[in-house]
Amino acid sequence: MRYILFIIAVSLAVYSCDSTKSAMKGDKISATENDTIRIANDSLEYEIIIIEPGFNSWLVTQPSRGYYGLNYLENKNRFFVSEFNARVRNPQRYSPSLYPQEINYNFNTDYGYEVNYLLYNYFVYFQEKYNQHLPGGRR
Repeated sequence: MRYILFIIAVSLAVYSCDSTKSAMKGDKISATENDTIRIANDSLEYEIIIIEPGFNSWLVTQPSRGYYGLNYLENKNRFFVSEFNARVRNPQRYSPSLYPQEINYNFNTDYGYEVNYLLYNYFVYFQEKYNQHLPGGRR
């Protein structure tokens, strides 16, 4: 089964644990559930999982679904995924804790609006939160 695994949370959660420890005391399950977005389609055999503390609350402050066109999101995601994967393959220059594994995003697959919208917004969030700059991203 082909996956778009976006479990940066494993490494990013470890990376960001210090800032969320006090907020998660005694309520780990709901905090994890609130910060997890999962979209899957078994017929297309893809899955996107975003587990990032603060992503959901940040997402509601962004332009709503429908603001960007599907072509815009797909084009941005092509650039972002290509650059992200290049950084994964270059651990001497880019931190493996920020770039733990490649994203399996097939440019010829129609993932639909929702997946592209969430993936695009995750890249914007990632750049802002971790002070990274991916070509074509907001500054």
